[in-house]
Amino acid sequence: MLVVGFIAGALLSHAEEPRAEVLGMVPLEIARGVQSRVSIPHNGAALVSAGEDWRFFRGLELECAAPAEWLSYPDSLALSVDTDLAGTDGRRFFYEVLPGKLRTVYRIPLREAHGMESTPYARVLPGYVPPASFPILIRLVPLNGTGNELEKMNFEISIRPILGDEGAVRIGFRYPEHLPDRPFSVLIDDRAVETPVDLLLKAGEHRLLVLSDDYRNENRLFLVERGRVLDLDIALEDPTPLLFFEAPEQAVIFLDNRALEGTRGPVPVEPGFHEVRFQVSDYSIAKTIQVQRGKTYRVAITVDVDVAESE
Repeated sequence: MLVVGFIAGALLSHAEEPRAEVLGMVPLEIARGVQSRVSIPHNGAALVSAGEDWRFFRGLELECAAPAEWLSYPDSLALSVDTDLAGTDGRRFFYEVLPGKLRTVYRIPLREAHGMESTPYARVLPGYVPPASFPILIRLVPLNGTGNELEKMNFEISIRPILGDEGAVRIGFRYPEHLPDRPFSVLIDDRAVETPVDLLLKAGEHRLLVLSDDYRNENRLFLVERGRVLDLDIALEDPTPLLFFEAPEQAVIFLDNRALEGTRGPVPVEPGFHEVRFQVSDYSIAKTIQVQRGKTYRVAITVDVDVAESE
């Protein structure tokens, strides 16, 4: 979340100029692209703080809307953007005398490779403001020669987030109780990533692979949405092969010549070849099967009826 706050008077970047008191904060729901507005006087300012979701945004759109009577006072105000306010004086990122029009739009890049371009509607400011430079201060600076009428005017400052085309995936892992903290590797789109996973990705479909000698391998697709975090919970599983048996209740099932009891649940086996035999009354059928690590198998006895037509 970004937060926009109103400041009475300007927090200026020169040490000899007075600092102002922050009167309040207005939340700005960046994830949904909601615009936020604050009304400030001719010497006011808006404070913008960055929350943890800044990584989804490639820029901020800043609009300054002036009252109609302001056109009678050309070259009377400048707009300044200050960053790194934690320092003694802050740093001036941008400064410009406001052009003589009622509505001026700037775009502030928040990343170096922002991909934004200036248009007749909005100007992209040079450079970029990294998250470490927040909060930033957007302020109006009265210039010499302004009259008393200007002091009665309020200006509307609007801030709108510009989303990138990324979202994020956050993946947590749960271990089997009898196999805690064994090593495993995670690949996303065939690229190895560190755990725990909290990764910025392009919006769209991605593939997750979990590879391990101690757990079952995992292979799944997931969808990342623009500007949102997807939480995935992966339960790591024992890689021992499992057999599920399906047979009539009166059938006796033998696995490697050993009669099984309670065969409704899974039967763990070692990887390799095993012989399964079903005994129903005097009828017996056997089959040798090969099982692999991390796989689950359904083993069932079937009875078929053949119908043949003859002339």
